[in-house]
Amino acid sequence: MTDAVVVDDSHFMRTVIADILEDGGIEVVAQAGDGEAGVEAVADHDPDVVTMDVEMPKMNGIEAVAEIMATNPTPVVMLSAHTDEGADATFEALENGAVDFLAKPGGEVSTEISAHSDALVETVRSATRADPESVEEVDDPVGTLETDHGFVDDPTLVIGASTGGPRVVESVVASLPPEADLRVLVVQHMPDGFTARFADRLDRRSEYDVREAEDGMRIGGGEAVVAKGDYHMEVAGYGGGRLRIRLQQDEPRHGVRPAIDVTMETAAEMVDGPLTGVVLTGMGSDGAVGIEAIADAGGATLAQDEETSSVFGIPARAIETGRVDRVCSADEMGTAILDTFREEA
Repeated sequence: MTDAVVVDDSHFMRTVIADILEDGGIEVVAQAGDGEAGVEAVADHDPDVVTMDVEMPKMNGIEAVAEIMATNPTPVVMLSAHTDEGADATFEALENGAVDFLAKPGGEVSTEISAHSDALVETVRSATRADPESVEEVDDPVGTLETDHGFVDDPTLVIGASTGGPRVVESVVASLPPEADLRVLVVQHMPDGFTARFADRLDRRSEYDVREAEDGMRIGGGEAVVAKGDYHMEVAGYGGGRLRIRLQQDEPRHGVRPAIDVTMETAAEMVDGPLTGVVLTGMGSDGAVGIEAIADAGGATLAQDEETSSVFGIPARAIETGRVDRVCSADEMGTAILDTFREEA
């Protein structure tokens, strides 16, 4: 039996969340009305997973996550308001060690969350497989990587990630030097309303011009796009060193939209220049088919190692295909990417 602690300042929401989890076979061993009480409940009950609200009295969710990770590391799933402020706070919590998040569909207090009960139970169950201490393996970027070799012309990089991915993606993209002149496509499993904020964070923390994907947009060297939540992102055209992006809402693949496979497969089909595919931490098998497609097209393929992955699902499934060229830690990934694009001496 999976044990959970539910932390939310709304008694109503605690009851709704606890009922959903209990109906899904997850035992709620404690509830707490603020972050301080939540930290104490985790220490007292040592649960398998915690659901954590963001805005609470005494100690908010961001501070509570940091305290839990420092004293009793436990997988934490953030439940945040579907607002810009909620998204920003959620990313801060992910930086502090939370492994995943789910947006509250109707704001801070809403019965609408019951309509998303399956997603809540699935997200909480997936989080129990995460290693909450793996985030410590990812150093905050202090600048772009040193470069002492030239790079190939018109390189394209596709990065796919899920659970535990935002912090790793930020670190990797922030480490890429502008002189590499990459075209970067990022597919992070994340709902609509959060991907734009994620793109803003990447833009602030890197030397690349990062935007949320728009249908029909074109990107060139030194630019990056983040797949828009609830849309698959395809590479619809390639010419003159620029990629053309198409967004579509075909059925989810692997239960997700955007799907990593969609972007990788279309990149493998359309891009005739240097191409590298990277799969990072996450639950499930999305990306394995895409990695195979990139390898079949003559591109390079990389996967994050188990030690630094919060959830070693997506990288493991890709590695099992036998088409991954190199497995490396989160901290090594930026250098590994650049190695695939260096000019031969």
